[in-house]
Amino acid sequence: MIKDIEIGILPVLASNQEAIKTTISQTLGIDESDFTFNLVRRSVDARGKTPLIRLKCQVFISMPAPEELVFDPHWQRVEGKKKVIIVGAGPAGYFAALQCLTLGLMPIVIDRGKDVRARRRDLKAIQQNGVVDPDSNYCFGEGGAGTYSDGKLYTRSHKRGSIENVLQILVKHGANPDILVDAHPHIGSNKLPQIVTNLRNTILAFGGEVHFEEKVVDFVKKGNRLTGVITQNERKWEGDAVILATGHSARDIYYLLAKHGILIEQKPFALGVRIEHPQPLIDKIQYGQENRPDALPASSYKLVTQVENRGVFSFCMCPGGLIVPASTSPGEIVVNGMSMSRRDSPFANAGTVVSIEMDDLKAYQDKGVFAGLAFQQKVEQNMFSVTNGTQKAPAQRLTDFVNGKLSQSLPKSSYIPGLTPAYLHSLLPDFVYKRLKKGVQDFAKKMNGYYTSEAVVVGIESRTSSPVRIPRDNQTLMHPECIGLFPSGEGAGYAGGILSAAMDGQNVARAVFNFLKEN
Repeated sequence: MIKDIEIGILPVLASNQEAIKTTISQTLGIDESDFTFNLVRRSVDARGKTPLIRLKCQVFISMPAPEELVFDPHWQRVEGKKKVIIVGAGPAGYFAALQCLTLGLMPIVIDRGKDVRARRRDLKAIQQNGVVDPDSNYCFGEGGAGTYSDGKLYTRSHKRGSIENVLQILVKHGANPDILVDAHPHIGSNKLPQIVTNLRNTILAFGGEVHFEEKVVDFVKKGNRLTGVITQNERKWEGDAVILATGHSARDIYYLLAKHGILIEQKPFALGVRIEHPQPLIDKIQYGQENRPDALPASSYKLVTQVENRGVFSFCMCPGGLIVPASTSPGEIVVNGMSMSRRDSPFANAGTVVSIEMDDLKAYQDKGVFAGLAFQQKVEQNMFSVTNGTQKAPAQRLTDFVNGKLSQSLPKSSYIPGLTPAYLHSLLPDFVYKRLKKGVQDFAKKMNGYYTSEAVVVGIESRTSSPVRIPRDNQTLMHPECIGLFPSGEGAGYAGGILSAAMDGQNVARAVFNFLKEN
């Protein structure tokens, strides 16, 4: 007999197999010798006075647990097969490439940035010297924006594809197997570089190609069919189809598409700030304990409210994390959040953003489909205008932000380039500031202790998603007007994080396979 049950266990016992088995025995009223079990899901339950770890288990009564199946993605050698040009080496691009190996297609991945190791030098230059390389930064380069900004693997996009398949591939390439059972799986920016390197090595080992520092500057078109791209070194990359997986910050790609008359569309996005609290404060609020036990993870939160018919919500919450500079061009300030695998920073930060709809962009109507990009860029440049040419981010204490006051001092922060006191309410569009202000006040009612002068508000969190979508047919996943062009991932407007981008890349690769069967 097989029985699925859920048990609550003290955090200190959550990794103790004997304690788990005893709890299952007591719950089911059967002897420990009469069953085996597999752990299916693990989550934190902080609703009661004493936080618990919730474990979903599959129990095998009077029968052995089945042998664990060895995960096999069925990759094939692909030298000499039909070629798929994949622009972008982020999760959408790399998982599209891996799916091509399964389908017997030859992926050729090109990326404007550097490999994951070489990127580190350019990240150091941003952090310590304020120098932004427009092709190698926290957004551009191998692994994409997710590699050095946390590696959170939570998604609600369960209908996009197999989350289990993506997680298994990550584990096969070095991720901790805990991600297979954790309710909110997380890898960590210190672990992801090696995993990304291993993904690349698999692509190469089966006959695919990966090329760095190859920025796309033009397309190769034959009539209304896209057959390839041209990079800055005047190299022409041609194949049987093109997957465009360039990420949410590759603005030049949108302008290039428009130049060729390839349809693109405006879409809603979000923009706001990043708010950082001391992690012990968030732990105390969430767990109700003065000191968090070592067995409990750094606590997180998720907050949402409605202000003037717009969503205001926390985004990309990073417990035990850091705020990092995510600018992709000189002359702008953009911030993001990340955590290492241990999540042991003394700070907790989260994007706190406002939904931006087309009606909010009337002042940018003359920009047409690029109204959102122009709005985004203007706010980022506003932030930079008060930094004296550095990557120091404008900031206010949370209480001063709400009251419209300049902070006379700022609390300690994880943001390495440093913070500079500024009137964020004057740098933000008025409608964004007013909604954020009201949203923060609503959050304070939901989380007692959230509203505090110990928290700092840092501008600007503007790259939550792209303000532009590259349309595609719902059935073929190909652009409706450009044969052979398959938009994918966050930059195309069809994903919002590592997992959803990876699944979208897999889906698009399958669509390419179906297209090439008939063409």
